[in-house]
Amino acid sequence: MTKNTSALILGIGVLLTACTSVPNQAPVVDRHVASSSKPAVAEAPPVVRDERGMYTVKKGDTLIRIALEFGQNYRDLVTWNNLSNPNDIKVDQVLRVQPPDSAPAGSGVQTGAIVMPPPVDKPAPVVRKTEPRGDKKAYSEAALAEMQRPDGVKADKPAGKAGSAAAATAVAETVVPAAAPVAPPAPAPAPAVDEEKLSWMWPAEGKVIATFDEGKNKGVDIAGKAGQPVVAAGAGKVMYAGSGIRGYGNLVIVKHSNSLLSAYAHNRSIVVKEGNTVTKGQQIAEMGDSDTDTVKLHFEIRQQGKPVDPSRFLPNR
Repeated sequence: MTKNTSALILGIGVLLTACTSVPNQAPVVDRHVASSSKPAVAEAPPVVRDERGMYTVKKGDTLIRIALEFGQNYRDLVTWNNLSNPNDIKVDQVLRVQPPDSAPAGSGVQTGAIVMPPPVDKPAPVVRKTEPRGDKKAYSEAALAEMQRPDGVKADKPAGKAGSAAAATAVAETVVPAAAPVAPPAPAPAPAVDEEKLSWMWPAEGKVIATFDEGKNKGVDIAGKAGQPVVAAGAGKVMYAGSGIRGYGNLVIVKHSNSLLSAYAHNRSIVVKEGNTVTKGQQIAEMGDSDTDTVKLHFEIRQQGKPVDPSRFLPNR
């Protein structure tokens, strides 16, 4: 065998060995098998709470501003949420902004009404007879005369221990039935205010320099002079008087019905107090420029806490 032939045979052997050996490579992933594995278990959706009448505090909120936005008295929010300090509310704190005992419309439940339980049948009191017993008496003229007396006429009895004891026994045996308790009448519900019949007037004299624009201006702005009277646009009760809402300055809020209130901002001074009842046209403040750059009155009307166009209520000028 020649050298060339030997070399050729050796090369063929090496080549066959290389073809039959398993190379060192990354494992092959059977994607079809992997995809047939158990799917991941989806997390259960979070339990959604009934958020009606609740509000989550956001950055920059104050309790008075929240009360204004929902048409409530901030003092009620303090009570409903058991707040020890109305100025200490925190971001993401959930507050109740509707009465806790409010019922959905149409439920027929009236809050504040006293529901009396049904009467309970009681056994009638037993009354013992106090009439004289029909004892047999020995015949005598006195006994005969007593038996012949008309009904209701009693013979005089001699005083003494026996008579006193008999009288005490008669009193003790007489049972007077107790008077049935009388349930107090349920308080009459407060008369509902007919919002359609509420009478309105402009809260100040002056030129309107800004009109209602939802999202930009929540009311109307009226230009005027410092110290000029600001009057209640309608009859109602002062729900707030102070300067606790940033951007409103010295502010007065008057509640006219369960759903309507009016707000008077940027006053120089306030001449009413919380809880005062005011009539339409009664002065409540003096126009000013508190928390603004010019003398003006910013006037809002809110329905269910939402700002609405005051021109819907105010008379034409």
